[in-house]
Amino acid sequence: VRRPDLCSSTPTQVPGSLRTTTPACTLNVPSEANYTEQLPAGLGARLQEAGVSIPPWRGRPTSTLEKKKRKPQLMEEDESSGALLKPLVFRVDETTPPVVQSVLLERGWNKFDEQEQNAEDWNLYWRTSSFRMTEHINVKPWQQLNHHPGTTKLTRKDCLAKHLKHMRRMYGTSLYQFIPLTFVMPNDYTKFVAEYFQERQMLGTKRSYWICKPAELSRGRGILIFSDFKDFIVDDMYIVQKYISNPLLIGRYKCDLRIYVCVTGFKPLTIYVYQEGLVRFATEKFDLSNLQNNYAHLTNSSINKSGASYEKIKEVIGHGCKWTLSRFFSYLRSWDVDDLLLWKKIHRMVILTILAIAPSVPSAANCFELFGFDILIDDSLKPWLLEVNCSPALTLDCSTDVLKRKLVHDIIDLIYLNGLRNEGREASNTTHRNSNIDAAKSDRGGLDAHDCLPYESLSFTSRMYNKHDSVVEKAVSVHPQAAPASQLEGEMSGQEDFHLSTKEMAQSKPKRRSRHTPHKTLMPYASLFQSHSCKTKTSPRVLSDHGKAPDPQAGNFVLVFPFNEATLGASRNGLNVKRIIQELQKLMNKQHS
Repeated sequence: VRRPDLCSSTPTQVPGSLRTTTPACTLNVPSEANYTEQLPAGLGARLQEAGVSIPPWRGRPTSTLEKKKRKPQLMEEDESSGALLKPLVFRVDETTPPVVQSVLLERGWNKFDEQEQNAEDWNLYWRTSSFRMTEHINVKPWQQLNHHPGTTKLTRKDCLAKHLKHMRRMYGTSLYQFIPLTFVMPNDYTKFVAEYFQERQMLGTKRSYWICKPAELSRGRGILIFSDFKDFIVDDMYIVQKYISNPLLIGRYKCDLRIYVCVTGFKPLTIYVYQEGLVRFATEKFDLSNLQNNYAHLTNSSINKSGASYEKIKEVIGHGCKWTLSRFFSYLRSWDVDDLLLWKKIHRMVILTILAIAPSVPSAANCFELFGFDILIDDSLKPWLLEVNCSPALTLDCSTDVLKRKLVHDIIDLIYLNGLRNEGREASNTTHRNSNIDAAKSDRGGLDAHDCLPYESLSFTSRMYNKHDSVVEKAVSVHPQAAPASQLEGEMSGQEDFHLSTKEMAQSKPKRRSRHTPHKTLMPYASLFQSHSCKTKTSPRVLSDHGKAPDPQAGNFVLVFPFNEATLGASRNGLNVKRIIQELQKLMNKQHS
């Protein structure tokens, strides 16, 4: 290539590029072998992670000076084979769960070595503890942190109680009836004493039950359940709650649900709920006459795995103390329970809980948060929020915990595919429209999206579901290799009996659902938009600030907020909580009508 306006010297061929020499300057004109260096920082690595092919380079020549300024973190050049993308790099500390490291290595990532690599040469920093605000401020465009600042307002029990109490006062008790009556000690001590003795007088000889929890501790540590006021002792920051004395019992064992929730951003607010999870059981039969027996009243796995009954084959429950969420809903359906309605209630609870802190959370880029919502179902099938956990345990203690590997895989897909699609759409206008669908396919099943879907559908297959199908079945049918319910159930125990005993049914009396007309189809539980036709072959999406779009699904993660056009608009340019509450109220009224 000869440019008479620059020089008249004879051009020389250099392997891997075409070089034109001039006394004034030197321009390296990239061939297709090294065009990938023209990609924005971070995009090339994310393209590699998603397995997306890159179209031939059509940019301008790059000067030698520009090459020196460009950061080399994500790619390196090899003259014999062209430009090669470096593997993504993850950073950890001593608290990072081993399963996270294992999954990332399995996906081809490299572990960060501070002795050998530049301090900024990493893409994901995952640890249990939160990050300082300065770390959030200094995060680079190609980096992600696994915590969002300000979320302790949700995960400290006393802070959660205060924020939900404020929301009840602002927007009424009808929406926020999912948290038990709560007092924060020592500030609410006088109010609690008054409530306790007033209730005692009303009940007469009938006993009332309360549970006392340390505000900052987790894994069931320091919990006290009492009925007599003389047993109540507080010497630190505690909350005292009305104890749910009528839990749903399975085989006469108490249980609660661990629901995984990923918030990919607070501004605008974007919430995903994982459609698989854990059901944690107490390992001794529920008994209100012995409140000191933690193995009968607490469902924390860290407590029950050390109990004498953990290894025993328990009635209905089987071995151990955990089920998968899909097995739990399969059990409920065997008694004709409307599991779909229960899912809707849980999703609404998640949205309302996160709304309590969302307006006060500071802005931060390139971070996400995985929460563990602990939810108890009572014998009338009403869900109660017990607490919200940051850094929910990802240890693999038993065969049921295998779902946590898939959970980590899906988090990586969710975070990096969202970023990939948004960055890719802004970086180039020449990318084919349906490459978004191709980019969504990952090494773990990914998004095998249907070419054209109505906005109201979050299903990624052509199968139509009826009301006899559970939400988890729908998620598993999208990714059958990820977490088949039958396989997970088989790993738990060999028992086939999922039925309640007659005595247990008399105690629990779960609500039955009416039989539905055969072949009647049902739209998925988390309707995103009003139905209208797709004119182009692209995956459904919604536009947020800066024109970016949250994906409706990644693996078993399903978008639950925003859930319609009104809530989408209310979450842009600031969070209009009042408008969102109105939309939730409309949704509740529609479901009840």
